[in-house]
Formats: sequence, structure tokens, C-alpha cells
Amino acid sequence: MQNEELFEEIDNEQNVVQKYLGLSLKKFFILVSVVIAFGIYLGIILYGTNSVEVLLNLQDYETYLQNEVIRLKSENAELQREYFELKEISAQ
Repeated sequence: MQNEELFEEIDNEQNVVQKYLGLSLKKFFILVSVVIAFGIYLGIILYGTNSVEVLLNLQDYETYLQNEVIRLKSENAELQREYFELKEISAQ
């Protein structure tokens, strides 16, 4: 009977967090704070102004600009060829 009374006394002294999670209330709040802070940090990393999404968009834009430079160089070469042909015809 004495063991049952001892267990009841221990159960009455523990709060819900200690009873179900085995943590003191202070450690529980620290753990919750760390989890929330980590969640906010991940949110900033994934969706903020310096995020992975922005990096990928900039890489796509860089690829687009490189392709545009190649296209404009070939268009410029074609126009220069046409210009020199017209200049040669007008010189004759």
C-alpha cells in the first residue's frame, strides 16, 4: 500500500509536460523556442530575399542572358555582312 501512495504522490507533483514528455517545464519551453526559431530560419532561407528560390531564378536569368548574347552576336554578324555587301555594291 505504501508503494501506491508513493506513486500517487509523485503523479500529483508532476505537471502535464513532465508526466507525458519527461521534461521539466523550463526545458520544454526552451525546446519549443528552438523549434520555432529553426522554423523561422528555414522559412527565411527558402523564401526570403536571399533565398534558394532567388538564387535559382538568378541562375535561370543568367542562362537567358548568355543565350541572348549569342543570338545578338550572330544577328550582328549577319547585319554587318549585309552592310558590307550593300557598301560594296554602292561603291561600284
